[in-house]
Amino acid sequence: MSTLITNLPSYEVWVRKEYLTDHKSGHGEFVKGVWVSAKSIPGRAFYFETYLPEYAAMFDKLPISAFLSSPEIPDPDMTLHNLQFWNCMDYGVVAVQKQFIGSMHYEVYTRDYGNQTGTYICTLDNYHSDVDAIDYSTSEQPAEHKSHNLLELDNGQFALYPNNRMRIYDNSITPETPKIPDFKVSTVYYQVENGHDRDGLGSEENYFWKTAKERSLDVSVGAGGTDMNADFYGGDFKIDLNEPELG
Repeated sequence: MSTLITNLPSYEVWVRKEYLTDHKSGHGEFVKGVWVSAKSIPGRAFYFETYLPEYAAMFDKLPISAFLSSPEIPDPDMTLHNLQFWNCMDYGVVAVQKQFIGSMHYEVYTRDYGNQTGTYICTLDNYHSDVDAIDYSTSEQPAEHKSHNLLELDNGQFALYPNNRMRIYDNSITPETPKIPDFKVSTVYYQVENGHDRDGLGSEENYFWKTAKERSLDVSVGAGGTDMNADFYGGDFKIDLNEPELG
């Protein structure tokens, strides 16, 4: 079953009122709100659900361009496709807060407005949640998957940007002049169970098991035998079950 929706941090925002009237009125007006949730529909921008205290109302399905950090027109006033770089990639979505990078300084490279700076809120990430549905999306393809890092920009807008359109600076561990990344897009499906000698463990019952190759070579690695004093890694490390317990 698809998830479609995820909780968001209860972040205070200002909503451009024209988004609350289907762009028919309210231009230049602002309504205070608190984020509640986000929806992910493939091929569309993320939709945000917001609680509006002065109306005691909820309003759903607004894009990231509807929100500001203060009730004033931002400078520059960037369009939606400058604020969210990629559409949602699947119905499956989760919101996570990456604590290690949470307090660092962010710089994003926009389509039309050069570099913009900001701070981190959380990350929205897509995945294919229904194994019984055909996976027509790209959320789990290494070369195509994108994270959507939700940032509060210093110009007063909010943005959803992928890792490879950002630089993240930490005062303690980032050098004064960091290197320019020369990375390539990851295209490899990494896995560890296929493409090598068969382990042949179907009939293995020992807790410390050996692979078929280890059994054929009679490799003593302490995995599969009953002797707990076996040399685990070909070195001097041994376990002595007769030695009294410390402490």
